[in-house]
Amino acid sequence: MADLVKFTINGQELEAPAGMLLIEAAKQNGIEIPSFCYYEGYSLQAACRMCLVEVERMPKMQVACTLPVSAGMVVRTETDQVNAARKSTLEFLLTNHPLDCPVCDKGGECELQDMVFRYGAGESRYTETKIHVDEQQWSPVVFYDAPRCILCFRCVRACDEGMGVSALGVINRGAMSLIAPNKGDHLECDECGQCIDICPVGALTSGAYRYQTRPWEMEHVGTICTHCSDGCKTTLGVRNDEIVRGNNRDRSGVNGEFLCIKGRYGFDFSEHADRLQSPMIRVNGKLEEVSWSKALETISKKFAEVKAKGGKFGVIGSNQTTNEENYYLQKFARQGLGTNNIDHHRTGDVVTLVDALSGTTGRLAKSVDFYEGKAVLVIGADLAVEHPFLAFQIRANFRHHEAHVYAVTAETVREDLVATRSVRAIRGEELSALEGLREALAAEKDLVIVFGDSIKGDKVRSLVEYGQSLGIPVSYCALVDYSNSRGAIDMGLVPELNPGFHASNVAGATIDELLAANDLAALWVIGSNPLEKAKVAASKAFVVVQDLFLTETAQRADVVLPSASAYEKNGTVTNGCGEVQRLKRASATMGTKTDLEIIGLIAKEMGLAALMGPWLPETVYAEIRKNVKGYDIPLPLVTIGAQQTAPVNGRVGVDSRPDLIRSSHDNLFTSGTLGRYSTVLNSVIEGRQSR
Repeated sequence: MADLVKFTINGQELEAPAGMLLIEAAKQNGIEIPSFCYYEGYSLQAACRMCLVEVERMPKMQVACTLPVSAGMVVRTETDQVNAARKSTLEFLLTNHPLDCPVCDKGGECELQDMVFRYGAGESRYTETKIHVDEQQWSPVVFYDAPRCILCFRCVRACDEGMGVSALGVINRGAMSLIAPNKGDHLECDECGQCIDICPVGALTSGAYRYQTRPWEMEHVGTICTHCSDGCKTTLGVRNDEIVRGNNRDRSGVNGEFLCIKGRYGFDFSEHADRLQSPMIRVNGKLEEVSWSKALETISKKFAEVKAKGGKFGVIGSNQTTNEENYYLQKFARQGLGTNNIDHHRTGDVVTLVDALSGTTGRLAKSVDFYEGKAVLVIGADLAVEHPFLAFQIRANFRHHEAHVYAVTAETVREDLVATRSVRAIRGEELSALEGLREALAAEKDLVIVFGDSIKGDKVRSLVEYGQSLGIPVSYCALVDYSNSRGAIDMGLVPELNPGFHASNVAGATIDELLAANDLAALWVIGSNPLEKAKVAASKAFVVVQDLFLTETAQRADVVLPSASAYEKNGTVTNGCGEVQRLKRASATMGTKTDLEIIGLIAKEMGLAALMGPWLPETVYAEIRKNVKGYDIPLPLVTIGAQQTAPVNGRVGVDSRPDLIRSSHDNLFTSGTLGRYSTVLNSVIEGRQSR
């Protein structure tokens, strides 16, 4: 850390590291210096002149966004001269800016509006006719209103530096300058909406949010994105029990304000017209709507009958349901139904990694390590499209800390743009390419290794041995696909493991075996669609499906139960780095129930309520804390942030079944069943091209 220097702002003596920008030093000490173009984490622009301050022994006012603090500096931020300069700056910015705050989507959240109220630039000396340019639609989610633009260039920098896409630029000069997209009249990019949220005015607005509501009319609910496994916090704006907006402007959660298109816009599946809102039972070959009581009674009687006859059960869980639901499900399967035939879609070899790291601590990478680590090695994964937040962290690490990035992949990836070394290797043969990097990696101070599903089984052990041979601190991350893929493993949704990576030592069928079994009496599928691609299924089995939509698997079911989405329930989820975070209910869909409640009600109907205990998320989480290794984390800690589990302290001792590990390799615009039902994800050009 740089040496501290003493300086003075408005008569207050302060300290800050030498070289820190004045605007940041002031902010850290609770003193606001207004600006439009400055944005933490991106290159300096000094374009808006709003942050002018007086500095003793300097003849002119200085811009605080490019001025580093120095010993003995005396600064004044609120003098008459400074206030007059800011008022004049605002007057100039409003020269061509339309005064349409009542209809502008940024009203109530506009930084320019706030500054005009503060400094009183209510009248202008510029009486000429305002230059007008028609509003443009660059994509289904991005609209641009040029007269509102103040040319702060935040959007350009966010797209170029933050996202690594460079889809925005500036054309023309002077008063005719405009922000322009990369494809003439439209965007081809990640469609992340970062440019909209970072815009300090209403120049860039959201196609999903336009003219819907006002910020003060919404309830803002912080929860976790339900799509990929990065575990990004998303703040959902809810009005009349309907989600109308997503962002994370308060920078809470592991992701700060970053969100990809799925986190910012992919919530709309919850309002899709095809949502199931009533239980259905197959009658004469067709599914017909029935009451909840009828459906639960039918299921409980059939399950009790199968159990009494010693019939074979099969249970397929989900990697998008909560930890509490997964724990409760495996408990019901093993203790209530008496079966160990429980599995889910596995997408990454976390089990072998945990086993290979046994006896160590601090070797599982956290999300922040991708930003703070001195070096990052990416193996067999296209992070920018499969795990966009981790890719964003790496790019920020390169910009801010000059991290060394290494990529060993089959195809060109976005990490190549910032990589110290990039190596192309055939999928599945990446480890052989690592020897060529040994000398460079061994010279690093520390290293984060992140790998996809091509590294599994014994290859994971070989990778850990390679990391240990480097002689430097190394941490690892096994990539998984969905919002709670890691939690599904931790909670024991596999036949060979009980919760907390304890070997079950009881025979049980895997997902492939369950789908191919001819002797299965009952198959229970929760939040999964195994028949989306598979064409085999237990034709004689009594099939129960809990889901949001009438998926291919639900169409095969004898009973279908409408379940709530992740945005409609409370609980916890665990991201790919093993960090536990809390879901909070944002909205509700009439007729649905959470999977936890459904499981509890079936248990109650079967007379197993005493065995299972209450189906309240907080109660089940308390049981998880007692019984699942690494999860003894107080609920308030996962409510206000992310806490990493700590399962690595002993051998797992089971075969991880690498043959069952199959990543879906979803991209920015696909996300299993949920992605299929998101209007926004299916509307953008890139989404249609990626399918």
